[in-house]
Amino acid sequence: MAAAADHGSFSHIALFYRSPRDYVEHLVPFLADSAAARIPILVAVPEPNLSLLRDALPEGTADSVTTADMSRVGRNPGHILGGVFGAFAAQHPTGPVRMVGEPVWQGRSDQEYPACVQHEALINRAFTGREVTVLCPYDATNLNSDILVDAEITHPRLDGAGHPERNSAAFAPEAAWARYNEPLPSSPTAASCTLNELTDLAFARAFAAKYARWFGFSDADIADLQLIVNELASNSLQHGRGPCTLLLWESAGQLVCQVRDAGHLADPMAGRRPVSYDDQQGFGLFVVNATADLVRIHTAASGTTVQAHLRMRESA
Repeated sequence: MAAAADHGSFSHIALFYRSPRDYVEHLVPFLADSAAARIPILVAVPEPNLSLLRDALPEGTADSVTTADMSRVGRNPGHILGGVFGAFAAQHPTGPVRMVGEPVWQGRSDQEYPACVQHEALINRAFTGREVTVLCPYDATNLNSDILVDAEITHPRLDGAGHPERNSAAFAPEAAWARYNEPLPSSPTAASCTLNELTDLAFARAFAAKYARWFGFSDADIADLQLIVNELASNSLQHGRGPCTLLLWESAGQLVCQVRDAGHLADPMAGRRPVSYDDQQGFGLFVVNATADLVRIHTAASGTTVQAHLRMRESA
């Protein structure tokens, strides 16, 4: 059974499970113990694991557990901290809080995975000093071994896989974040334009709408894309150095919006804090994280590139 949190301290645990039975046997006692102690508990895991836990919880316990489908609320890993996790922690600002979050599962794309690792690395920064326990299940049977190694690097505590809870000798979250702060691939067929000042934003929104219509995006999708373009470009023009370059391209049913400037994004938590905790500088990135299906960022002394992916939605 996963260990309870030490009151007054932050705990971030990677739980390695090998089967659905193993999953239930580790997590249900953890949830039941939290409910019995009247500790607020959030479970954000993908299906079918979410239903598996709901069905296994003792009668009366399920009503004490807030649940969410991580494949929806965590579709963009960059919005988990600012969204479901941050909002739940903000609802319970004092006393212990427990959260179960499964951001990595079979089916996560190679594009999404680096953002998952960076999310896990930043959890350690987001809740330091809070009485928060975050327990992150990892499927040790079906996930790639490299993913399990990354989990050991981003989590200070490990549990499961036939071993009692223990410290992680590999724990180095800053190194993990930096390793996935990698240059982002572009497209030779991208449409591009350069924006020099805030008055260019109207042109950028029109440019994005025209491009999206070529690929059959709906009015709602286009509105989301225009919001993303506006926030990324205005943030870049206000806080970057000099003009910024906007690129748009289509890839496998997604539109990718890229904005690059010569500035350096010094705060990796920018856009990942709940709005009520955020400063104005991070608000634009928060909106982008909340709207896009995936956000990737590469920042260095030479400049910053932000890519936001938006899937084409099926017509209702």
